Formats: sequence, C-alpha cells, structure tokens
Amino acid sequence: MSSLTYDLTLAGLSVGSAAALTGIGLVVTYRATGVLNFAHGAIAMVCAYALRQCVVEWGWPLWAGATVTLLVLAPGIGVALERFVFRPLAILGGDPAQTLVASIGVFVLLVGGAVLLWGQGARDDAPELVSADPWGQLAVALLLAAGVTAVIRWTRFGRELRAVVDDRQLAVLGGIDADRVAAAGWAFGSFTAGLTGVLLAPYVRLDPYGMPLLVMEVVAVAVAARMRSLPVAVPAALTIGVAQSQLTRLHPSGWAAPLLQAISTNLFVVALLIAALALPRVGTRDALPRTATARVPTPPGAWIVAVVLFLLPLGFAGSDLHTSVQVPALAVVLLSLVVVTGRGGQISLGQAAYAGLGALFTALLAAGRFPGLPRLPELAALALAVVLVAPLGLLTGWPAISRRGLALALVTFAVGVGVSRFVFAQPYAISGLSLGRPTGFEGDRAYYVLELLLLAAALCTTWLLRRGRTGRALAAMRDHESGASAAGVQVPALKLLAFVSGAALAALGGGLLGMGLRAFDPSAYDPVRGLLWFAAVIVLGADSTLGALAAAALLVGLDAGTRGGVAAALIGVLAVLVGRFPGGPYEAWRSRAGRGPGRRLTA
Repeated sequence: MSSLTYDLTLAGLSVGSAAALTGIGLVVTYRATGVLNFAHGAIAMVCAYALRQCVVEWGWPLWAGATVTLLVLAPGIGVALERFVFRPLAILGGDPAQTLVASIGVFVLLVGGAVLLWGQGARDDAPELVSADPWGQLAVALLLAAGVTAVIRWTRFGRELRAVVDDRQLAVLGGIDADRVAAAGWAFGSFTAGLTGVLLAPYVRLDPYGMPLLVMEVVAVAVAARMRSLPVAVPAALTIGVAQSQLTRLHPSGWAAPLLQAISTNLFVVALLIAALALPRVGTRDALPRTATARVPTPPGAWIVAVVLFLLPLGFAGSDLHTSVQVPALAVVLLSLVVVTGRGGQISLGQAAYAGLGALFTALLAAGRFPGLPRLPELAALALAVVLVAPLGLLTGWPAISRRGLALALVTFAVGVGVSRFVFAQPYAISGLSLGRPTGFEGDRAYYVLELLLLAAALCTTWLLRRGRTGRALAAMRDHESGASAAGVQVPALKLLAFVSGAALAALGGGLLGMGLRAFDPSAYDPVRGLLWFAAVIVLGADSTLGALAAAALLVGLDAGTRGGVAAALIGVLAVLVGRFPGGPYEAWRSRAGRGPGRRLTA
C-alpha cells in the first residue's frame, strides 16, 4: 500500500469513526424512543462549545472539562429532553410526526441558544480530546457499537427496550418502566452526540450553524441501517469515510471537474440522498400532525392590524427601512410552506433550497451568466427565475407521492443539504456574483412598495389554493390521504401541485430577499434556515397566511432589534411545545380564554 493511500485511509477512518458515533447515537435513540433525533447535531455543537468554554475560557484541565461535558452535560441534556419534551408527547399519545416537529424545535432552540451565548463567529481553538491518529476514535466507535449491540440483544434491558418501542402502553402493562428505558436511550444518544462534537471540533469550523449541519449530514449511515442495525451503520460510516478520503486523489479536468470535486468532499451528502430515496419504508406511517395543520380562526381585526403594520415602514428611513425590506420577502418564502404544509399536509424541510435557487438564478440571469440566455433586466430575471425553479419542486414532490412523515422529511432535508453543498457552496456558481434592484426601484422605499405588491400576489395565490375544488381536494388529502384517494381525489397530482407551487413561491421570495440585500448570500439559504422557517410556520399556524406574515416579522424583527439567536430560541421553545398548543399559541390562548378563569371539574 502506497504511503498516500495509507494516509488517506487513516484520514477516512477518522471521519468515518465520527460518523459511526453519530449513527450509533441516532440508532439507539430511535430504538429506545421511536424518535429520529434531528437535534443530534445541535447537541454535539453545544457540547463542543461547552468543552471549549471550560478549557479555553475558564482554564480547567482537559480531563475535568471532558468529564463534566461528556458524563454530566451531554447525558443531562438527553434526560431533560426525554422528561420535559418527549415523555409528555408519548403519554398524550402524540403521533411520530409530532415528535419529529418537537425534535426540530429542540434543534432550533439549541442553535439559537448557542448563538446567544457564544455568538455567530467560528472558533478554531477547540481543545483536542483525542489525537488526530484515527485508531483511538475507531476503537471508541467499535467498542461502543459492540457493547450496545450486546446489551440490546442479550440483556433484560434490551428486551425491555424493544418492548417499549413496539408498544409503550402494552409494555407498561407488562410491568416495564418505559420512562426509565426511554431516559436511558436519550442519555446514551446525547452522550454519543457530545462525544462526536468534542472529537470533531478541533478539525472543523466550530460555529452554531455549521457543526449541527455537518453532523446531521451523516444521518445517512443510520438511514442505511434502517434506524435499527448497528452492524450495518458502523461499517457503512467507515466505508463512506474512507471512500470520501480516497476520492480526493482524483484531479479531473473539463466541465465535470467542479461536480466531481464537490462529490469527493461531500460523499456523505450523496449517501444521504441515495439512502433517503432508496429506503422509503423508514417512517412511512407517519403523517404531519393534525395539530400542526389545524385551521386557526383569524382574530377579529387581525388583517387590518397586519396591513397597517406592513405599511408602517413606508414612513421609516435609513437603516430601519433597510431592515424592513427583508420582511415581505421572507413572508413570501414562508407562504410557500403554507401551501406545502398547511394546504397539502406535507413535511418540507428543503424550502430554503428553492429560495436560494430563486435568488441565484435571478442574479445569474441579471448578470448574463445563465447558460444560453442573454442578460435580462432584474424584474424579468426574477420572473424567469421563478419559472425555472418551479419545476424543480418535483425534486421533493415526486418522492412525496410514495413517502410520508419521517421518510418525506428525510428526502426534503437531503435535497436541501444537497443543493446547499453542490450549488451554493461551489465557487464556480457564485464567485463574483452581485445582485441589484430593478430599475426605478433602487431606493429602499420604492423597493418596499414593489415587495408589497408581489406579496399581495402571493397571498392571492395561497387564497386561491384554499377555494374551489382544488382547495377542497387539498384539504381532503391533508386530513386523510387514503380516504381522499378512495373518494377519487388525484392525490399524486395534488402533491406535485403543492410542491411545484411551493417551489415557485419560495423562489419568488428568495429572489426578493437577495435583491433587498443587494447580494447573493449563500448562508441566508442554508438548510438550518430551512428548519427554522419550517418550525416558525408550524408554531404560528401552518394553515394560516396571517401566521406566515407574523413569522416573517418575528424572525426579522427580533434578530435585528436584539442579539442574534433570540428569534431562533423563541421559535424553538414554541416548537418544542407544539403538542400542547394545537393550532399554534393563539388558538391555545383562545381555547383557554373560552373556558374562563377558575373553572374546574369536581367529582
């Protein structure tokens, strides 16, 4: 074996070992609780920051910081999540999709909290717990996998774990302490997340957005193992890690060179796409919770208040209006989720990708850099970008025909990550790219008026999708897909309509957002933003156009007027409590007010 091949194999084993740890944690958590922990990467990031805080900022010895982080903080996070977030959902009989929404809420909450505590800048001074030599990390991964497999297969706890996952209520009737089993699963899963974070932190950018996404990219190994088999997850992680490392030896030339180079550095993303598309049986029974898509009555006078608030910035000037121009654009993007999720009842975690493509295509068309097309005025470029992006909604719409719930969430998340890595992160697509505003609308006030007009058009579109036969068919599909199909509703065609319409609206909003900022910023459309937008729409009423407007104002206003991360933390808290607030916080408040104070049942 040549020296280069050997060195690359060692590097691949190091990456694969970290991926294997992530796979072990995800599989154990899923087997113990039935939850795909989307917050796994966020827990890894928080633990990496905590170890750095102890060692670098506070001057603790490395062993003390590692002990507190890995044996106290990481398992403690898992136990807290089980006790206060997921146990109430299990007791109340929450469906699997409800726990998925809650786990996304935890992800958003932890990311927002990390931004509040440590800021958004990347850190490159994380302490090194294990040397760069991969054998130590590999040994840890293999020992953990072997130990967990033995416990699950040959111990009483393993039998109890399987019983709780199969039927929690029946397991409780059989004398099993389901809470103890679930808590142990969450504690171990969070421990592996923390271990992954502290092992990766010295070798990657430690920032609140990048590390959670990097860790979640390797969910492919858990999906490949059908969320059950550690003997499959660990070899898959090591194989992909070594293959990705070996691919860096290739130095292709010609038109395919950028694509092959992107694949060689993002093989886990390719594996995630393949696994999500090839394994539709993962979580296929799950559907979006009815509480998330419930129709929320509009408060009296709410639209009048909304119109006044959206017209109010026309009296602003300077930096205030510069911030305000982001609100209508983001509202259009969030309306795309109202169409896909609120109207169609489909989980979509990849809308940020379509928004980013809308902004990118607008910039390329306006600069005359889009292949085969001349340079276009900005408004024409925006319109054509929407037309070009809309059919790309089939990337998520077509798989949605045969997938629901967790399986669909994985597909849409994989598409979002794939577009981010293979398009937005590639210099050949975005280098030297700028984005201006349409002629006659260069000023903030004039551009804000243009945004309001296009927002009104987007609102009319979502209104039309609620009315008539199409609206009734979408509502029937959302409420009971199999029943709608039996009644003659063309469910596949409706799903495609929802995703294509959602992609078009997201592209329109993304293009407006880019022109408002006068630049194409890839970080504004990364998959973490997509999770935040999805959570915001869910908690404020997925079937409410007014909720989308409120979410846009909340996200932009809080982060502009306070420290970054406040909006994400607030949305995370509300998403974590989604099972207790059917239809969103307003509906919960209205229901409580309707019952009146001081009323209680007596025997």
